[in-house]
Amino acid sequence: MTIEQLYQIYKLHPSVQTDTRKLRKGDIFFALKGPNFNANDFALQALEQGAAYAVIDEMIDSTDERLIKVGDALDALQQLAKYHRQQFMVPFIAITGSNGKTTTKELVHAVLSSQYKTYTTQGNLNNHIGVPLTILSVQQDADFAVIEMGANHQKEIESYCTYTLPSHGIITNCGKAHLEGFGGMEGVRKGKGELFDFLRANKGVAFVDNDYDYLNSMSKDIHSIYTYGTTNADIIGHVKKSDPFIEIFISKGINVGSVQTQLVGDYNLPNILCAIAVGKYFNVPEEKIKAAIENYIPSNSRSQMIDRGSNKIILDAYNANPSSMKLAIENFAKLPAKNKILLLGSMMELGDESIQEHEALIELIQQYKWEKVVLVGGDFKKIKHPFIYFDQSTQAKQWFLEQHFENTYFLVKGSRSMQMEKVIEK
Repeated sequence: MTIEQLYQIYKLHPSVQTDTRKLRKGDIFFALKGPNFNANDFALQALEQGAAYAVIDEMIDSTDERLIKVGDALDALQQLAKYHRQQFMVPFIAITGSNGKTTTKELVHAVLSSQYKTYTTQGNLNNHIGVPLTILSVQQDADFAVIEMGANHQKEIESYCTYTLPSHGIITNCGKAHLEGFGGMEGVRKGKGELFDFLRANKGVAFVDNDYDYLNSMSKDIHSIYTYGTTNADIIGHVKKSDPFIEIFISKGINVGSVQTQLVGDYNLPNILCAIAVGKYFNVPEEKIKAAIENYIPSNSRSQMIDRGSNKIILDAYNANPSSMKLAIENFAKLPAKNKILLLGSMMELGDESIQEHEALIELIQQYKWEKVVLVGGDFKKIKHPFIYFDQSTQAKQWFLEQHFENTYFLVKGSRSMQMEKVIEK
């Protein structure tokens, strides 16, 4: 079956699923394979659950005409997404970066959707499966699509661009994340820069944080560039206060004065300025831009402030790397609170630099005064430090419940696999 023929089926059943647990009646089920699973084994089950069709890439002992055989189910999913993308003339905005890409994506979506019909990545569907699924969720009434792209090795962003075909793009930053897969910091910049390479080759538009010299270099010769930052940019703003929610003042680009957000941490300034820049570029009314950002409430363990009795918890436990850890700890240290406790999970995917980066983090922690510091898992176990240590977040949770804290601030952060959010679960 050709992609064109498959697309005609998709038009009749425009909802795609790769997980039978999330399957809804009328979905097209794509039977993908991974190191530890083969969804071809569940294709018939998917049909029994109500799937309209099941796309498979292995022979199945069945004559059900709703089984669609292709050479490779993942490739078919991606090619179907590309074909669907090619039906649209509206802006597709791709967002990648080491830190802040999900928050930036959410803010950009909030701003654009205040004026236009905008589709975006749901949750963390930002990989080789999630990106095509996001594209296929975009409906014909779309004015915009905002696509988040995650990556942990080179050529990954390049591959996403072949079927996302972004017209506009954002690289939030290039930090010390996934160093093992990218092969060091130069590899990170090269890998993330694949988005700008695509825009450069296809006369696209880049939104660039002018505060980072390396982003200026990476975006050189792109057809059109719109900048944001704290100096010398189209949109200029700075932190007015952050105790703990960040309030910013816009001095150039839009005339709204101060913007009071519900985001914790002045490290969110670039994310906010980026969303403002995108809104201004696409002619969203200035008051709608301001309202969209002020009304955005973070979720999914990203820059969340949680009130728990007399205690306040900053939950930023969706992910962690040396760059984001440093910013979070420094921001937490500046908060005008007397009793502050760090609950930190280990950082993953740092390769040969892991021990060194964890030791540097210990040195940073020791520069400030804390009520207590609790470290969990990974390479924290392999280095010397004077702090409380647990192998798992569940053990840290038990300790946390036994302490009966009052009038205390907490920063909870760690790599995804550490599941640090469990420490504060009731």
